[in-house]
Formats: sequence, C-alpha cells, structure tokens
Amino acid sequence: MATKILIIDDHQLFREGVKRILDFESSFEVVAEGDDGSQAIDLVDKYEPDVTIMDINMPKTNGVEATRQLLERFPDKKVIILSIHDDENYVTHALKTGASGYLLKEMDADALVEAVKVVSDGGSYLHPKVTHNLVNEYRRLAQEQSGSGDHYVQTIEIRRPLHLLTRRECEVLQLLADGKSNRGIGEALFISEKTVKNHVSNILQKMNVNDRTQAVVVAIKNGWVEVR
Repeated sequence: MATKILIIDDHQLFREGVKRILDFESSFEVVAEGDDGSQAIDLVDKYEPDVTIMDINMPKTNGVEATRQLLERFPDKKVIILSIHDDENYVTHALKTGASGYLLKEMDADALVEAVKVVSDGGSYLHPKVTHNLVNEYRRLAQEQSGSGDHYVQTIEIRRPLHLLTRRECEVLQLLADGKSNRGIGEALFISEKTVKNHVSNILQKMNVNDRTQAVVVAIKNGWVEVR
C-alpha cells in the first residue's frame, strides 16, 4: 500500500513543489494539504495520513505546537518538521514534541523522499546539516564536562569499528558524522549516490540502528568517528 502523506505549509508554491516531488514516487500518495497548523488535527482525522510534513513557521498555529497537539491526539502518527532554522535549539524543541524528522527547506528532492521513507518505516531523520550542528554541540558539551578544552577532545583515541564495518563503511560513517548528504559522500569518495545508499543501509543493519542519526550518535559514544 502507498504511504499516505499530508502536507501543511502556508506557502502555496513551496507546498506545490513538495507535492510534485512526492508524486514522482509510486509508493507515495499525497492525500491532503493545509496552510496552517490549526488544520492539522481535522485533516489527520479525516484523511488518516501515515506521515505529516509540517512547516515550523505558520501564522496562526506554528508547526511545533501543531505537532504537539496532533501527537497528543494521534500518538501513532509520524510528523516531519520543515524549517529554515538549523540551530540546535529549534531542532531539540521540535523533536521534544515527538516529531520523527527535521528537514531544512534547502533540502534536495532525494533528502525529502528518503526522509519520508525512513520515518514511515518507524525511524527518524534529520537533515545532514542539522546532524552536523548537533554533533558540534555534543563536542562542545563534552569539552565543558571534561574541563580540559580542545586538548581533551583531540587526544581521544579514535577506534574504527573494523570488527563490525568494512574500511569503506568506516569512511562513510565518518562522513555521516561530518554532516554530509549522500551526494556529498559520493563526491568525497568518488562513488555513486546509489553506492552510498547501499553502504549506509549496510551500516545501519550492522550497527542495529534505524537511521543515520542514531548511527552517528552511537559512533560518537563509542569513539568510532572524529568529531570535527
């Protein structure tokens, strides 16, 4: 069955662009659209979408508040937040409401499609740039807790998980931690995006995680990647 999608964004041209991208996927069906968060509950109740794509900035009810209300009423539904803000405070606040994804509006079509697929399968998805910013925040907090500044972080021994991943997969994992998109990873390693996607799928399976963000968090905690 097709993944049913609801799009809520007050900018009609942007909303139409998102719909056009999603309509290219035979496994997706955009069942409804709205232009304000205040419509979210009624539209979800009527059309029962699997994934709601929600703009964060709207005039009446913003996306964060709308997501909170929606998930209180329908806790099994999935929401992806759309935003122009990559600051970790915005991201953290949005995710605390229960949103399963956070995408920047500068995303490309592949990122949008991938996010919907990951979230509809029960995972979470963060825009690569957002992941990079969260990693930097993690690094800052680690420095503060260590009390030794940059020297402490720089002297941590990086232990590549060669017991679990191939050398190429370790390289891909490091680039994920650097906040690279699939396209960016492909350009850095001189491989196709399809090959990158295969490597990422293998990494997630071997690490027993649901998505890229979880993979990066686990890798940081285990000292498998450099935080740079």
